[in-house]
Amino acid sequence: MTSVDAIVIGSGPNGLAAAVTLARAGLGVHVYERNATVGGGMRTEEVTLPGFRHDICSAVHPLAFASGFFRRFGLADRIPFITPTASYGHPLPGGEVAVAYRDLDRTAATLGPDGPAWRALLGPLAREADAVAQFTGSNLLRLPRHPLVAARFGLTALSQGGPWWNLPFRTEKPGALLTGVIAHTTLPLPNLAGAAAGLALATYAHARGWPIPVGGSQSIADALVDDLRAHGGEVMTGTEVQSLGELPDARVVLFDTHVAIAARLGEDRLPADYLRKVAAFRNGNGVFKIDFALSGPVPWRNPELLETATVHLGGERSAIARSERVVAAGRESDDPYVLVSQPTLFDAGRAPAGKHVLWAYTHVPRGSTSDRSEAVIAQIERFAPGFRDLILATATKTAHQMESYNPSYIGGDISSGMPDLSQLVMRPVLSTDPWRMPGRGLYLASSSAVPGPGVHGLAGYYAARSALRHEFGVTSMPSLAPGTSAPGAPVEEEVA
Repeated sequence: MTSVDAIVIGSGPNGLAAAVTLARAGLGVHVYERNATVGGGMRTEEVTLPGFRHDICSAVHPLAFASGFFRRFGLADRIPFITPTASYGHPLPGGEVAVAYRDLDRTAATLGPDGPAWRALLGPLAREADAVAQFTGSNLLRLPRHPLVAARFGLTALSQGGPWWNLPFRTEKPGALLTGVIAHTTLPLPNLAGAAAGLALATYAHARGWPIPVGGSQSIADALVDDLRAHGGEVMTGTEVQSLGELPDARVVLFDTHVAIAARLGEDRLPADYLRKVAAFRNGNGVFKIDFALSGPVPWRNPELLETATVHLGGERSAIARSERVVAAGRESDDPYVLVSQPTLFDAGRAPAGKHVLWAYTHVPRGSTSDRSEAVIAQIERFAPGFRDLILATATKTAHQMESYNPSYIGGDISSGMPDLSQLVMRPVLSTDPWRMPGRGLYLASSSAVPGPGVHGLAGYYAARSALRHEFGVTSMPSLAPGTSAPGAPVEEEVA
């Protein structure tokens, strides 16, 4: 085997971001992927019936327009996106519905007496959405570039992450609307880290919206691979790396894997102290995923929910919190929180004419082998009577099967490590350069590293930046924009 400058193990968003960045810097890059297709959490496949294309993991992409990596890469100029006028919706028992429109004022107008409170909570953050993205997508051990925005964001997260989280709202709708987003994190609620993640997503909802890529999440992966190959990189699919000794000699190896897998593969090069620290890295709860092929659109009781690709189910704020605490205690909820995506309302080409796909998951205890299909269907049917009659076929993955599909989803944890506050700061260890592993030429470029979960590419970009600085002496980051090859920002610049 001939030598190569850099090897990336795993082709998720972070692995491909790392590979693109290194190739743009002029390095020879090989990417190894165990599955037959690239993408990691960005895959779109026919898993139910012919002609029905389902997103396998990620579906809606708020960070496609917010991530500093994707902005530098010019993702919105490379593939088409559709951004619904409503970012997300939340039906409530009794027939009410709350909707977060891209238009902040329109959203506030639907929230009655709590409209001013919603505007005061999210308006200042939405106006500084790029600064919010920079802060939340950076290493929290560094001084924030925009300290006033960071302070406002932190105080707002505190207001929604503790036992006083029902303030400043007087009615149920705004609290439930916000909790549906906060619950994306799989953490027990209320929770400071969950509130921070939810507030960031809610901020982007009113800034640039929550876009969906035309054709599915695979479109993002394909755009990254196209750029990688255009700059000399190679991708080897269907190749599971069991040992670094199987690979060509390389100056650097970047792991787009769970840190436990990276530690196992790099064990001979890593000091015992580091191995001991990452062995204590904790995994979060799992997810049960179900995809539906439908004969028609979901018959929501509230037609406003047909204006958005994302719907959060679970009822009132207190009910969702109760459900998430049950899961965190290791049990299955009788009234589960369910996250739903309905892309074919906006991207009809993913299903045969007149038909639809529906994406849904619910949270379950780590490692669960339970099929939660009936619980998910019942929760959808609760807010969309007649839904069950539209089901043509389903495809499911238990939490245990999620790990079989992607070994980095240990126990079904799609975050590759619990995203609580301590593990957002120490991800996976306490360091100002957590992507650089203390072994010769080894770097962690996955959701197990700062800034954590999400389709943003930032962990990969940061790992590549560190490798360029330490291993190759590169002092300026390459431009990632379409059709360019000139140097971009200084290598030390913190982006988000």
